[in-house]
Amino acid sequence: MTRSPTEATEGTRGARTPWAVVRVLRDRNAGLCLAAVVVSGFGTSALWLASGVWVKDLTGSDALAALCLAAMWAPTLAGPVLGTVADRTRRRPLLLGTNLLLAGVLLTLLTVDSAGGVWVLYAVLFVYGAAGVVHDAAESALVATAVDRSLLGDVNGLRMTATEGMKLLAPLAGAGLYAAYGGAAVALLDAVTFLLAAALCAGLRVREDRPAPAGGGRWAQTVEGARYLWTHPALRPLVVAGGATMLCAGVSGALTYAVIDALGHAPPYAGVLYAVQGAGSVALGLLTGPALRRLGERRFAAYGIALLAGALALRAVPSDPAALVSSAAIGAGLPCVLIAALTAVQRRTPGPLLGRVTATAHTLVFTPNVIGLAVGAALVELVALGWLLLPPAGGLLVTAVALARRLPVRETEGMAASS
Repeated sequence: MTRSPTEATEGTRGARTPWAVVRVLRDRNAGLCLAAVVVSGFGTSALWLASGVWVKDLTGSDALAALCLAAMWAPTLAGPVLGTVADRTRRRPLLLGTNLLLAGVLLTLLTVDSAGGVWVLYAVLFVYGAAGVVHDAAESALVATAVDRSLLGDVNGLRMTATEGMKLLAPLAGAGLYAAYGGAAVALLDAVTFLLAAALCAGLRVREDRPAPAGGGRWAQTVEGARYLWTHPALRPLVVAGGATMLCAGVSGALTYAVIDALGHAPPYAGVLYAVQGAGSVALGLLTGPALRRLGERRFAAYGIALLAGALALRAVPSDPAALVSSAAIGAGLPCVLIAALTAVQRRTPGPLLGRVTATAHTLVFTPNVIGLAVGAALVELVALGWLLLPPAGGLLVTAVALARRLPVRETEGMAASS
């Protein structure tokens, strides 16, 4: 069903209620989507931690262990191309197939029991990352179709809450399971979570028309999505701001253990900082829907970036209270631009383009994070901590001001019709 801009605006007004979260949880499709995020996110977070430890135990090499994260992230660079897959078929069957594929692929890790089998783990993680790009694009597009448009901000906020909540619990569970039974047990757990996620996706009630035959080749389709994103007056500023934010956040992330050293703590103190950061993200996720409706996507993102700028500056203070407050503020500020950009893409992109536009946005936003991590890692032993944290904080503040000063785009301008 196609909704006019007027209807979309009225739907947004109707959602201005403190009980919007309750409305989301009562919505069958939204509830199933959130449950699938929780289940699969639990397995992914557990495997993310266990894979590096697994390689370290098998090879004794820190460098080879670090390659696990690189193998999972590398396919993100091909996001604009992989995203076209989500636009060439119906999204619900694609999600089902992707979940079942990952469940099957993970079972091959049951054969890894020596350093000679590490290549299998890398291959699985690479496939995991590539399938994840397609999965995220298809899921975002399906949510935009299956959930009332006025609830998208609430749904994306709760997805952030669910994801961060799993990051608080799953690594501990994964570490415990690995210590007791080894890496194969963690892989089996992750496979089971994808089977459960597939069952939840099967319960979605959504009517999807078969996509029209695509014109042109794969490259032409990829360019079409990138062109739409880059020329849209509301989407481009948010995506550019998101990439700049993740670049600065990457630099800060690489300094975590330097911050801990400055505080005089042992490396395991990182677990405390990450837990506090996750708690900040969980709290932010619960407030996202009302904040987005009150502020709009652009101002919501700008305020979050400004909060992140202050958090990075505070991180330079060698004090436990300052470090804890900074971590909580990072957790609350960093997701704002990510949620705002995703919600804007879902609301303002035509359905046939939504998969590739989502994947392209993810590539443009998250690739700078890897660059920032590399820059921070290269400089952390050469430059004083304060001099490394203050430039990213200043860059974030400039980004926030530039985003806030842009002429506002009307909520109905460029609003995509959903079918």
